[in-house]
Amino acid sequence: MDPVTLARIQFGLTAAFHFLYPPVSIGLAWLVVYMAWRSLRDEDPIWDQMTKFWVRVLALVFAVGVATGITLEFQFGTNWAAYSRFVGDIFGAPLAAEGVFAFFLESTFMGVLIFGRNRVSRRFYAISALMVAVGSTLSAFWIIVANSWQQTPVAYRIVGEGPFRRAELTDFWAAVFNPSTLPRYLHTVSAAILTGAFLVAGASAHYLLKGRHRDFARRSLQVGLVAAAIFSLVVPGVGHFHSVQVARTQPAKLAAFEALFETERGAALVLWGFPDVSARTLRLEISLPRMLSFLLDFDPNSSVAGLDQFAEEDWPPIAAAFYPYHLMVLLGGWFVLLSWAGLLMGERRYTTRPFLWALYGSTVLPLLTMELGWLAAEFGRQPWVVYGLLRTEDAVSPVVPASHILATILLFALIYTLLLALLVYLLKREFERGPEEVAK
Repeated sequence: MDPVTLARIQFGLTAAFHFLYPPVSIGLAWLVVYMAWRSLRDEDPIWDQMTKFWVRVLALVFAVGVATGITLEFQFGTNWAAYSRFVGDIFGAPLAAEGVFAFFLESTFMGVLIFGRNRVSRRFYAISALMVAVGSTLSAFWIIVANSWQQTPVAYRIVGEGPFRRAELTDFWAAVFNPSTLPRYLHTVSAAILTGAFLVAGASAHYLLKGRHRDFARRSLQVGLVAAAIFSLVVPGVGHFHSVQVARTQPAKLAAFEALFETERGAALVLWGFPDVSARTLRLEISLPRMLSFLLDFDPNSSVAGLDQFAEEDWPPIAAAFYPYHLMVLLGGWFVLLSWAGLLMGERRYTTRPFLWALYGSTVLPLLTMELGWLAAEFGRQPWVVYGLLRTEDAVSPVVPASHILATILLFALIYTLLLALLVYLLKREFERGPEEVAK
């Protein structure tokens, strides 16, 4: 393979693996905040039991997330030298802010949660849980700022020529709040909380199926299920405004998501199908007539740009954008159905085994859905690494040979497999151990 393809594979591998952990950390951290607050407010010891247990789980996920995030930044300077030169002036500030204002906050108070349980007051412990959640959420903000600028670049001027061409920042706050920052950030954070909620609910369902830690599991399942029900609606709501933003600022990406080869008035909302790029059609299409136009413009007869509006060399890879996007949407519908069914079941949700098995089987599906959404967003941006300004093929390091990149891909794959195996082993041991028993 050529160096460009291998560099893309390596970055995709490391980014996809790292992205397994921050969503869980963010979502679980906010649920721990709620548990710690209830522990502080109420006399019921189950809240304290829940806080201790889920902090242990959070600490394991956080540790691996930190370890896997380091390699991402190294790759900017090794495999993507032209990209680093082009965006360095833009990316320096948000990445520095992420480290100084967010990561240090999160990691410092995570130390309090892990080691300070019996060394600080219960109030300070609850505040520490809040600081971890705030820090992780701020960290996500600055990373998404950097990534969103690549999707919708603003507040820059191009200086230099040829290989020394680069984007120079002209307005920091305009770049921070570029057109896609807030829709992408709110969509990501709400999906992360949904991910944490299903982890808590799914693990609790497993305990109920096994007949273990019943009081803990009932309370923990209730917390997870309520959060899941709320955010299963928030995520598509925010996602709608994100889709409108994509239609306005990245119309080729939206056309790829919908496999819309021709510009249409009254465009249908595609539920599923099989894109045939050579024939410029969508096979076995299942769609809602005029609904895409209505959702984008509140006008069922509005025109939606198709791929025919763009040069074919600027098309995203259609299948790679279409399938992850639609799988993400379908899974989102499942989360709404399952979580709200659980709420409507009342007390029967704790004893109905088919429901508990469905919940347990869905434990990691929101995390998979976030990976699918990330794949759709990144494939949909192609062939640009900075949308409309820098093509991916022009962003790589020209002096790094393919053999070196291939060797590091194999090394990273081995290390990441070992890290994942270690985390699964430690989490399995933690769940088998279960929460500490409440003193009678």
